[in-house]
Amino acid sequence: MTKTSSPRPKTSPISTEQPLIDDIRLLGRILGDVIREQEGEAAFELVEKIRQLSVAFRRDADHEADKALSKLLKSLSGDKTVSVVRAFTYFSHLANLAEDRHHIRRRAIHQRMGAVREGSIGKTLQRLADGGITPQAISAMLAHSYVSPVLTAHPTEVQRKSILDAERDIAKLLAQRDDILAQALAYQVPDDALTPQQLADNEAQLHARVLQLWQTRLLRFSKLTVANEVDNALSYYESTFLREIPRIYAHLEQALGQQPIANFLRMGQWIGGDRDGNPNVNAHTLEHALSRQADVAIRHYLTEIHLLGGDLSQSAMLMAFSPEMQALAECSADTSEHRKDEPYRRALIGVYARLAATLKALTGTEAPHYAVPPQNPYASAQELLADLKVIEASLLAQHAQALVTQHLQPLMRAIQVFGFHLATVDLRQSSDQHEAVLTELLAQARVCPNYAELDEEPKCQLLLKLLNETRPLRVVGAPYSEHTLSEIAIFEAAKTMRERYGAQAIRHYIISHTETVSDLLEVMLLQKEVGLMRGTLDCDNASCDLIVVPLFETIDDLRHAAPIMKTFYALPGILAMVQRGHGDQYGEQDIMLGYSDSNKDGGIFTSNWELYRGELALVEVFDEINRTHPTPDDKEFIQLRMFHGRGGTVGRGGGPSFEAILAQPPGTVRGQIRLTEQGEVIGSKYANPEIGRRNLETLVAATLEATLLHPTQAAEPAFLEAAAELSLASMAAYRALVYETPGFTDYFFGATPIREIAELNIGSRPASRKATQKIEDLRAIPWGFSWGQCRLTLPGWYGFGSAVEQFLKPLGDKTPAKQQKKQLALLQTMEHQWPFFKTLLSNMDMVLAKSDLALAGRYAELVTDKKLRKKIFTAIEQEWQRTTHALELITGDKQRLAHNAALQRSIRHRFPYIDPLHHLQVELVRRHRAGLSDERVKRGIHISINGIAAGLRNTG
Repeated sequence: MTKTSSPRPKTSPISTEQPLIDDIRLLGRILGDVIREQEGEAAFELVEKIRQLSVAFRRDADHEADKALSKLLKSLSGDKTVSVVRAFTYFSHLANLAEDRHHIRRRAIHQRMGAVREGSIGKTLQRLADGGITPQAISAMLAHSYVSPVLTAHPTEVQRKSILDAERDIAKLLAQRDDILAQALAYQVPDDALTPQQLADNEAQLHARVLQLWQTRLLRFSKLTVANEVDNALSYYESTFLREIPRIYAHLEQALGQQPIANFLRMGQWIGGDRDGNPNVNAHTLEHALSRQADVAIRHYLTEIHLLGGDLSQSAMLMAFSPEMQALAECSADTSEHRKDEPYRRALIGVYARLAATLKALTGTEAPHYAVPPQNPYASAQELLADLKVIEASLLAQHAQALVTQHLQPLMRAIQVFGFHLATVDLRQSSDQHEAVLTELLAQARVCPNYAELDEEPKCQLLLKLLNETRPLRVVGAPYSEHTLSEIAIFEAAKTMRERYGAQAIRHYIISHTETVSDLLEVMLLQKEVGLMRGTLDCDNASCDLIVVPLFETIDDLRHAAPIMKTFYALPGILAMVQRGHGDQYGEQDIMLGYSDSNKDGGIFTSNWELYRGELALVEVFDEINRTHPTPDDKEFIQLRMFHGRGGTVGRGGGPSFEAILAQPPGTVRGQIRLTEQGEVIGSKYANPEIGRRNLETLVAATLEATLLHPTQAAEPAFLEAAAELSLASMAAYRALVYETPGFTDYFFGATPIREIAELNIGSRPASRKATQKIEDLRAIPWGFSWGQCRLTLPGWYGFGSAVEQFLKPLGDKTPAKQQKKQLALLQTMEHQWPFFKTLLSNMDMVLAKSDLALAGRYAELVTDKKLRKKIFTAIEQEWQRTTHALELITGDKQRLAHNAALQRSIRHRFPYIDPLHHLQVELVRRHRAGLSDERVKRGIHISINGIAAGLRNTG
């Protein structure tokens, strides 16, 4: 083993990147040592040889290296190939950990220097103060706000929990290593004997964890179940959300002079409730998901109460206690002589016993190490909170604020935010499935022989009529299909779960493929059928428990979003019922916007443009409603909330959240935002607690700025006209390739690993909605994921170059130079002054930086039809050149990521080690498709998918 390096001298002029380089080298060397130990010197030398040839291919476009690499890869046995793939995949994972550590390190340095970073709560509060916005105004705004990241599971999720746990340990060891070095620099002891030993011990522990990784199976033996996906998601609550979200609230309270901060930041979850295209999700999975969520939340509270008992050892012989505190202690079944003068400990043992009984009642599981048997379960999280408030009041009366701050306040905030449900589970199903259920229900009830065949107007008339009737639709003893029974069971389970875990457990019902008003009314009628809607629409006390949330996905859907919502709210009784609402959803309307399908439908620019236009049109609809229905306290009559269905890739709405929120059209945030977190992005953002807090802070900061500083104003008419023109041309270019080029589908299925992704056990949901190879039927998630794997990232940029070229030269080469110059000046002004356009171009810049035509060319070689391969790859290559040229013209930047040093650094250190995985994947896919496949080849493909996804970090 290489000798451990000595501490860096304080005066050494180290570049800001040097600690990152040191960590990457350290982890790479440890991984190399493990490979030598486990696989032998020859295996290590093979990995190095492949790395060197891959670097030569990338850096120098060395054709001899390319030939040598291809020859070497083809000669490898199945076992050797898998071993090499594992090596580069683990290096990709380790590089991520080093990079995360460096982000935290750099942030800490900036904070010590008094610099507040863009996107931090500190920077935003500073900006608000400069703008004359008081802490009281911020507190008042947050009282009516709702910010919620929503975790989802999708077909490209590739991380195993065992791997995540080991990597969290490595991350902690890297942090400890920084602490050791910092202490050495602080003490500056001559001939320091302790630091080298501490570093050696730390490295030995790192070695053990990397060895554990190497000997741990990366892949699952069986297809991922919904229960597995639930457990994977819950690991982020245990590591990050349950502790970091209360810290964000505490930071806000402290920064705002202890102004009251409402519980505006909450978590959402789709896993267990998202049935759209996933036959494995049903009433049972919904019940399981909420039971597991309750288990995680309550066990966290039990742990914190146990720790609190250790803190609060005050004796009644020394301190005065209020009657309320004494009564709480007396309620405890604790009769220990050792604690008879310790009211806090006695009370907390009683609280623990009640909470343990709650755990048993809600989940059927047992609490660890209780002093008295579980008894008298809490009926609600509010009851638990009330007991803790008694303890808080007593401590404050004893001038023990310091003891409140350490454990009690974070625990109380966690209970307020997470309750017994942990996160709000959304229900989602496709509109055609609701139609099928109602068609059967209405036929069996002899109300309508074939509801599905009705036109839209008769459908709405019938649905309104039924919403005004008190009778149920189901006929006792009627033989309903399994599908209908399963769908009804979901609604019934939702009602039961809300009663069991609280109203916040399930609040939203999302309707995929919303195309008509009847799609919304159908879900209301199904709620009425099971008692989630009470009263009839024409009475003055009707209410719906679940917010009916339309999801507008395609370009056409987005264009019809505002007219649909305007018509819906004009129906008799709808406006009054939504406004009346309940305490947990008073006067709210969520609308979900689909970034993925709209991109697959019309390309990157048109998707973003139609989302922008659609949001503005929806704001206009609801502003008109609120103008015509003023309220005494000036609150909005109906609160509109946009729910952004963003994915990891830019083609699916991904990209930096802070910039994305600030670039939202004027009036579309107003303290309200939900957005999905998907695929590998969840691990990238939230696996590390400090990185997780930073990302959550970014959402809060952006929402504050977008709401209170109004950074986006109405765009200039010339900007809007130019965007509309660019959109038409961009969509035409995109659809010409994807939907109108003969053989494009064959090219896509040949030149990307989409077939292998569909075959492997990556997620619980099928990669395609139907058993076809049509692009239309393919889910948008594996569509984008596959393009990322082959490094073309096509959905994130294709069509824009052609659109700009046509915009600048509407007459082709005959366009006068003066006109071209004028048009370019307009685009440059848009990029400087319009956040929407600037952010979109910045995201394209990022995507293009991650693309690699040389590697994509290797994947293209998998297409067996040479003429088709040449035709389509040439078209893609030409559009790539047009798009990069367009960005250079508009931004003036000659290289990618000119204004994103962090990502530049990441790519520089990471990609030389991802490239070999692409070469290996191509070779393995070639073998697989040639019929030379066995379990080792399949395993190698799957591991390479994992490594590339981990390395690119936003492919899901």
